[in-house]
Amino acid sequence: MKLRAVLYRELTLAYRQKAELIQPLLFFLLVVTLFPLGVGPGPETLQKIGPGVVWVAAILSSLLGMDRLFRDEFLDGWMEQTLLSPIGLGWVALIKVLAHWVISIVPLLLISPLMALFLNLTVPMYTALVITLLVGTPLLSLVGAIAVALTVGLQRGGVLLALLLLPLFVPLLIFATSAVDAASMQLPYTPQIAIIGAMLMLALALAPFAIAYALRVSQN
Repeated sequence: MKLRAVLYRELTLAYRQKAELIQPLLFFLLVVTLFPLGVGPGPETLQKIGPGVVWVAAILSSLLGMDRLFRDEFLDGWMEQTLLSPIGLGWVALIKVLAHWVISIVPLLLISPLMALFLNLTVPMYTALVITLLVGTPLLSLVGAIAVALTVGLQRGGVLLALLLLPLFVPLLIFATSAVDAASMQLPYTPQIAIIGAMLMLALALAPFAIAYALRVSQN
């Protein structure tokens, strides 16, 4: 089993399930577009709350399809075959996380210019927002995959998954919105990006081992 074949399999299965593929994107659009209707269309208000709205919508959108990350493989026995594969389970899990990020998060990044225009974000604010999304959203997938691996054997684990993950995403949300706020005041936001990047590197180093261990425990 080659890692390239695993990635191709994940992307092919995702694009065959177009309803599940488009669901996070539609949810993201609905949250970002409906939120201004509740708080008012004032440009200054939208500019102030815009980065937080985009990030909250991105976090909730990523949670929608995250519980399916290992579920099908766990039910049909593919995960047991992967345990016997010469390729480490951690590498396979990392490829599946990459596929989840490409499928669920990249479309949100592609429509972010429209959302920035809708929320009246300035060019520096939009630049900072995109950088935080590029660096921070892989962290969402990596940390989320650990929780999914822990709850994959449970029925109706989606609620438990949300309860586990939402508190863990609060620091990321704080640093990401702080970076955009600093950009709105023409201040440097490199420290916030560096902290998010350090969190991503730590997750990238530890998450494959944690996911593999959690999947082995779930198989027993």
